[in-house]
Amino acid sequence: MSSAPVQRFIQHGAHKGKGIAVFTSGGDSQGMNAAVRAVVRMGIYVGCKVYFIREGYQGMVDGGENIIEAGWSSVSSIIHRGGTVIGSARCTDFRERKGRLQAALNLVSRGITNLVVIGGDGSLTGANLFRQEWSSLLDELLKEGKITQEQRLKYKALHIAGMVGSIDNDFCGTDMTIGTDSALHRIIEAIDAIVSTAYSHQRTFIMEVMGRHCGYLAIMASLASEADYVFIPEDPVPHNWPDKLCKKILQVRIKGAERSAGQRLNIIIVSEGAIDREGQPITAEKVKQVVVDKLQQDTRITVLGHVQRGGNPSAFDRVLGCRMGAEAVLALMEADDNTEPCVVSLDGNQAVRVPLMECVQRTKAVAQAMADRNWELAVQLRGRSFARNLETYKMLTRLKPPKSSLDKDGRGVGGYNMAVMHIGAPACGMNAAVRSFVRNCIYRGDTVMGIHDGIEGLISGNIKKMEWSDVTGWVGQGGAFLGTKRTLPEGKFKEIAARLKEFKIQALLIIGGFEAYHAAGQLTDQRDNFKEFCIPLVVVPSTISNNVPGTEFSLGADTGLNEITEICDRIRQSAQGTKRRVFVIETMGGYCGYLATLSGLAGGADAAYIYEEKFSIKNLQEDVYHMASKMSDGVQRGLILRNEKASDNYNTEFIYRLYSEEGRGLFSTRMNVLGHMQQGGSPTPFDRNMGTKMAAKCVEWLVEQLKANTQPDGSICAKTPESACLLGLVRRQYKITSKLKTLFSSRQRIPKQQWWLKLRPLLRILAKHDSTYEEEGLYITVDEEMSTDSPVA
Repeated sequence: MSSAPVQRFIQHGAHKGKGIAVFTSGGDSQGMNAAVRAVVRMGIYVGCKVYFIREGYQGMVDGGENIIEAGWSSVSSIIHRGGTVIGSARCTDFRERKGRLQAALNLVSRGITNLVVIGGDGSLTGANLFRQEWSSLLDELLKEGKITQEQRLKYKALHIAGMVGSIDNDFCGTDMTIGTDSALHRIIEAIDAIVSTAYSHQRTFIMEVMGRHCGYLAIMASLASEADYVFIPEDPVPHNWPDKLCKKILQVRIKGAERSAGQRLNIIIVSEGAIDREGQPITAEKVKQVVVDKLQQDTRITVLGHVQRGGNPSAFDRVLGCRMGAEAVLALMEADDNTEPCVVSLDGNQAVRVPLMECVQRTKAVAQAMADRNWELAVQLRGRSFARNLETYKMLTRLKPPKSSLDKDGRGVGGYNMAVMHIGAPACGMNAAVRSFVRNCIYRGDTVMGIHDGIEGLISGNIKKMEWSDVTGWVGQGGAFLGTKRTLPEGKFKEIAARLKEFKIQALLIIGGFEAYHAAGQLTDQRDNFKEFCIPLVVVPSTISNNVPGTEFSLGADTGLNEITEICDRIRQSAQGTKRRVFVIETMGGYCGYLATLSGLAGGADAAYIYEEKFSIKNLQEDVYHMASKMSDGVQRGLILRNEKASDNYNTEFIYRLYSEEGRGLFSTRMNVLGHMQQGGSPTPFDRNMGTKMAAKCVEWLVEQLKANTQPDGSICAKTPESACLLGLVRRQYKITSKLKTLFSSRQRIPKQQWWLKLRPLLRILAKHDSTYEEEGLYITVDEEMSTDSPVA
């Protein structure tokens, strides 16, 4: 299917008279409140009467005060809260037809024929059954005289749109379910805290994480924490797993000792649903017993339990909830009597609609494959992303190089001389990428040189061979341990060529932002003048600004986004006891408005000013009036974000003074410039895993290029454009791009195409108070995949 962008017109107030209800069912997950908020505000925008159904299906059956109309301010200040503010409950009554009959009566009496269901596959299956029975339920209610003939005709069809809220990420048809990313944050925070005490005592720690039927959390946590062993349901360990586990732990410690620093801890992660190939459960207690009995190691168990469900949602889950909630409303408004119920899913960075029952059946197929002990099929049905993550974890934790790089005695042979360096500003995830690159190369038998302090360090000869233990513990550390500078190669080519020759560097990985991309381009342009530059070059984009062309996400951008979101939460919390206060906050990003836009969506901002979307004094004035209208309607706090280079004249100080003056007597105003706090912190699970996987891909690509460009005399001569490239993440796929110069504006250092700009209308719809709408509607730019015939992810 073509992926050309199209525009969809969303008319304000076009669906007046329609009733829509939202409820959460089953287990709670972080991000549900963001989805509820989006449903309510998008529903109000298109003209619907929107209702909360409290306590899930139970509230639908009980009716009364459990089904209440929601207003615009009903969902103010909930986007940052975990769990679900409208409650969730298991309901046995709804499983019986009698209960569904009562639920139908409660909906019809309020004019509700559109339901947004946020829950797991059981909740969605129940909703589909309810829809199938709807006509017969209404006939029965008419026969009993509980509804009129007019109501029977008017409310003849029930429309269903679902969203999956589950921390396990166990639903087929979507890349991520609401709550999964936040749960990973909780797991990694716990592991990071435990690692420090484990290092102090040379202990083995066993972490039990949730995932009764799905090992996604366990696999991703293992990648993000350098875990030595993982137990998951979909890929059970063989019957002799105790011997394999102990051998692995001993080898890891021995290899650590061989490399001088030693391995002072081992991390083992157990999914709560882990089994062996005979289907027998593998518990944390059983694993501990094996380690203690066979290795006599000091071993501790930590069961994270419901900690994983708690806490504030991550920025990713907030944005995901917003996008899915809005798309669910639009799906219902566009539905007719023949429309199948759909689930709003995530495909790459696109919100798409997929048939509900097709996804449910595929999810059940995974369970059947596991019951049949067809483990390969189970992994395959989980999707490409799950399979890739499992493969990457196994690759990174193998203790022997592949056979192709072993000599006849099984020892690693001398391979290529690789080098890695940073150019540009530091960003979280850089250290994870270096660790992955170093260890992948060492496994292959290659030599890795770490270039410290960028181009300046390269020129001065600050280059050191990197060993296994040099990168122990790097995956969870922020900043850039190799050091980084913004200096570009221009004017220093002769000195750089001399150092590359001196250290016999045959391939180079550059990790950084726009400066890294420019540096690679400058070196490539000089290949005709310096043969030392005729080596494979690859750039891994790493900048919190997310402004590098050829990729939809850069290393560090997710961490920066979460830092901004958390800071905004704290700033708003500081005004908890203060009435009516507006905060004007400046974010980083250069000319790129990614951070301001996404953190605005995640933080529930009232406006976000960016360079890419021009604004005038008239727009600012309208936003001030909008703020005043909200404050008059009971909203207590406002949030305004501004990208640092959004405008030369309408700077942060100007906007602060404007709101201060115009809001005098209505609200007070405060200003914050976040600065370098956005670059700090510990990398998020997304950035850790992205850095790990991208570096592994880079090793594969560099080796391919080295083999393809090896001359008869053994020298390397890589001069084709394809031998100098950038590795980006585009639509779930890691993509190599070599010709990027036409894709960006060199003056503003931003790509010409930026996928997140299509979220700007959604930001305005979710921020604007109902009484302040003046436009007749908004155009939302989407991809053609956002249609009902999209393939299951």
